[in-house]
Amino acid sequence: MTLFSRANCPWSHRTRLVLAEKSINIDIVYVDGDHLPEDLLDLNPYNTVPTLVDRELVLYDSRVIIEYLDERFPHPPLMPVDPVTRAQFRLALFRIEKDWYGLAEEISTASDNRKAGRARKILEESIVSSAEIFAAKPFFLSDEFSLVDCTIAPILWRLPAYGIELPQKVKPIHRYMDEIFSRPSFQHSLTEQEQELRL
Repeated sequence: MTLFSRANCPWSHRTRLVLAEKSINIDIVYVDGDHLPEDLLDLNPYNTVPTLVDRELVLYDSRVIIEYLDERFPHPPLMPVDPVTRAQFRLALFRIEKDWYGLAEEISTASDNRKAGRARKILEESIVSSAEIFAAKPFFLSDEFSLVDCTIAPILWRLPAYGIELPQKVKPIHRYMDEIFSRPSFQHSLTEQEQELRL
């Protein structure tokens, strides 16, 4: 198995976090800038990362990749078995991607400071308003670490890089970050560039 990954993008990071959580041995090929390797251009019609190659199978959407990894390597399970709870988790994944990942992308790529500032404010407010959900269970919506946590963690790790400092009053989120960031799998998933985001 081979994963084409960027060294500092939340989509790639969540994929590497799933790999680390499941202790999956895989070759990781890091892609920098716009210069993509020839074999990636041949494999993925969208020329995007992360891209996973498993024998004849090529996957190039991070959500599809992480769900495939969870099913292909079932231990530890990162999605609930119950169909209703599973659907709720998938909806949470969709909302985090659409809202938080979308805003993070805006902050990173905005052509002017006003647009970036607006996205920064909305992202911070959205995270802060979720404090009660973070307080309800040890992990997000769950007593067990899941794909939802693998998706949230890369955004929370990057908050300083986005110019966001969460207020001290949101203690459940700070507790959650301390818990997640200290996990061996999370530490293992970080690249050098990602480690530097919080030095």
